[in-house]
Amino acid sequence: MPHRSFASRKGGRCSIEVHDGTAHRSPASYRPGTIEELRDLTLRIRRKEIDLALGSKALDVLARLVDTPEQTAVRSISELADGQGVNASTLTRLAKRLGYAGFSDFQSVFRQAIADDERYFYSRQAGRLMSVTRGEREEVHVLERIGQETKANIDGFLGQTDAETLKRAAALLATAPRVRVHGVRQFHAFASFMVYGLGMLRSDVALLDAPRLGEAEALSQLSPGDLVLVASCAPYTRSVAEVAAVAEKAGLEVIAVTDSRSSPLVPPARHAFFIPHASSFFSNSMGAYIVFCEGLLNLVARELGERAIAALAARERLIGEMGIETG
Repeated sequence: MPHRSFASRKGGRCSIEVHDGTAHRSPASYRPGTIEELRDLTLRIRRKEIDLALGSKALDVLARLVDTPEQTAVRSISELADGQGVNASTLTRLAKRLGYAGFSDFQSVFRQAIADDERYFYSRQAGRLMSVTRGEREEVHVLERIGQETKANIDGFLGQTDAETLKRAAALLATAPRVRVHGVRQFHAFASFMVYGLGMLRSDVALLDAPRLGEAEALSQLSPGDLVLVASCAPYTRSVAEVAAVAEKAGLEVIAVTDSRSSPLVPPARHAFFIPHASSFFSNSMGAYIVFCEGLLNLVARELGERAIAALAARERLIGEMGIETG
């Protein structure tokens, strides 16, 4: 098994069964002590890397809880259960299945994580409705609101991204023989931005299906060791999830940029990054995704070192020779 790392039903309640399974370790032997350990355990369960059986719906609930630690920390068990569309007793059973004495014991991990931690300042604010004052500055307030929400989303991914995962992902993006990026619909813009930036630093970078011949044809042109970066958030695009799964089976490296540990892009990915997108924008907010992309590209440039500088200089010479820029 290669090393992997990672920086509700609406309308009424449903009961989630937590299966006992045949775990080789007792539940009490798990009991993660930090939010980072809980997130790692969630991913390992989803990838079947450990023998701890949870029902699929219970695992989805767990993923959503660890993705929003500030809410899990401060809300009552009843409020969290209502938000997840389950019974409070379901959360208690889930906590005990993970080795905790009860839900309060489980929740204490989240409370410890956000206590006096400035990383979660904006995340704590994200759940509060920001009023838009009617008046002569109404239009400015609309922009201010989007800006504050984007700050909250940025803080959200910073709070759950670790340095080692970033380092390994940047190294893959710098050294993989070929890199293809895949995102459709709204994430086509993200994919194009990533390709443009990475293409400034190294060769053989492209959108996966730039010729529009189909994803299967595009994947068939790649070889084990090549890299596919996929991006999508809820509601997920089926074809992007399928590309990630097929790429992993073909021996390709997969990096996922998505929003949650319950995302279908996560299981096939060697490295996954989780970017919140909650905002008052009428679609999924892309601001934090672009900020993450810029930061990751900077890390790739640092990884390439002198090669990145040479590539940028060569690009500048071509721009000058062709008279592309003006002013």
